[in-house]
Formats: sequence, C-alpha cells, structure tokens
Amino acid sequence: MSENDNAPENNDLGLPEKPKQKRRGVLLGLAALVVIAVVAVVVVLQGGSTDTAAGRTKVRIGVTDASKSYWRTYKDLAAAQGIDLETVNFSDYHQANPALSQKQIDVNLFQHLLFLANYNASNSDTLTPIGSTYVVPLSLYSRKHTDVAAVPQGGTVAIPNDPTNQARALLVLQQAGLIKLRDGGSVLATPADIDAAASKVTVTAVDAAQTVASLPSVDAAIINNNFALDADLDPSKALFGDDPNSPAAAPYINAFVVRAEDRDNPTYHKLVEIYRDKRVSGQAEADSKGTSVLVDRPQAELEGILADLTQTVKAAK
Repeated sequence: MSENDNAPENNDLGLPEKPKQKRRGVLLGLAALVVIAVVAVVVVLQGGSTDTAAGRTKVRIGVTDASKSYWRTYKDLAAAQGIDLETVNFSDYHQANPALSQKQIDVNLFQHLLFLANYNASNSDTLTPIGSTYVVPLSLYSRKHTDVAAVPQGGTVAIPNDPTNQARALLVLQQAGLIKLRDGGSVLATPADIDAAASKVTVTAVDAAQTVASLPSVDAAIINNNFALDADLDPSKALFGDDPNSPAAAPYINAFVVRAEDRDNPTYHKLVEIYRDKRVSGQAEADSKGTSVLVDRPQAELEGILADLTQTVKAAK
C-alpha cells in the first residue's frame, strides 16, 4: 500500500483528475526506464555481441595467440566494416570452449575440428564451425639428431599427452617410420595401440607445454607449432611433419567456432571473410614462419567433418 492510498480523492477537493494521471504517468515512465536499464545490465553481464554505436557491433573473440601481430591488422579491417573486435586471450586451451558455451565470448578461433569434436562429445555441447582458417603441421624436433634416420633403435620420443594431439603425434611417428600402430591407428590412437615389436622407438607422453623442455632428455619430441615458435625452434629444421594438404589432415583444420544458434549470424560470417583478406591471412602465415596452410572449406563441409568426428569420439567412449 502506498502513502497515497489513504489520501482524499482529488474530486473531493474539487480538483481535476489530470494532475493525478500525470503523476502516475511519470512514475510509470520512470519504472520503464529502470526496467530498460536492468535489461541492459543483464545483457552486458551475459556477454554476447552487442550494438555499440549506430551501425557498429562489438564482438568478443576467444583466442590463444592475442600477442601475434596479425590481430592488429585484423581488428583494423573489422573496425572499417563496423565491427569492434575484442580479443580475449586464453592461456589454457580447455577454457575457451566453456567460455563460448557460457556466452562470456561470442566466437573463438584457436582449435581444430578434432579438438572441438572431443569437447562437444565430452560435454554434450553443440558448438559449431562456421569457417575454416588453416592447417598447421605437427612436427618432430630434435636437439640430438638432424634427420629421422639418425634416431636410434630403442630411442625415446616425447609426445603431447592430451588426447587429440597425442593421437596425431602417433600418426606422425608412424608416417615417419618410427613406430607402427595396430590396424594402422586412428584419430583416437593412444600409446597402447603401438606395436612395440615392430617399432623403432618408444614414446613418453608429457604435457604439450613441456615437450620443448623435454628435448635435452629425449631423442626427439613432437611439438605443437605454437610452442615450437615460442621457443624459437626453426620449423625448417624439423625432422618430419605431417602434410597439411593431405585428406588425412581434415580433422586438423582450424576453424571459427560459435554456438549452434549463431551459425548463420552475418556478423560472424563477415569475420571469416575478413580473415581471408591477404592482409590478415598473409600476416598470420608470416607469424607462423610459413608453416600454416590456409584452407577454404564450405561451412556445410566443416559441419559434416565435425559430425563424423564427434560420432567417432562418442563410439570410443
């Protein structure tokens, strides 16, 4: 009950009704403004792309390499098309997908399709690719040997221990002739699939970030490209690497990823187009010291590859 509920009616005082209605209208207007303000705060807290100024849109993109020079060029080109792009850097690969799912960011660009399939299958999620970027080879490095043939019988090779990179590392070692996997291996291969009697080396699985540090104590190591570049390893000196142009490289296509409900968002698709501008993709290739290979696959094809990989992962669980 308000303080005005017990006041005399305006008609009893010989006053017109209009002043009372005006006050009520003002109060209702203020209430509406409060509701609008609350909704605006909720939208901001929930994340998501938002209209900033007239004709402009803000997009938060999750990445793991925000310090690379091509991001400045990318942001400038996006701004010229009305998109204010904010990079949110993740030092842990496993944080960027939950952040996207929880709407803390709008898009992410850091992972290949097999990594995404593992995440979706493990978390019953439906994050989806909308555009391809590049394939980066996974390579074998050594501080002790200058070619694959020099790796001795019974030698030790370090590989990443996370499921997707571990399986790919084993396939690389098989292609290099250093191990043999039972039944040829798969994108889900583990060290348990190694045919020890038919293999030249043994493997030791370590955290991907520690593969560089392991080089002095092993004959060679499979090292993810970003860690190799951060350690100033020369990609041209790698003993071996898989072929980015091979059909077998499809699971390792890196992609722009969004929530399923945003798969047709025109702003996010515009970001894919801007990335393919030579001023961005060319600089990204230079930042990778020429190791990345740009690929252009249709969204439907990416979704099909992801669906097949997700089924493979689920079947193995």
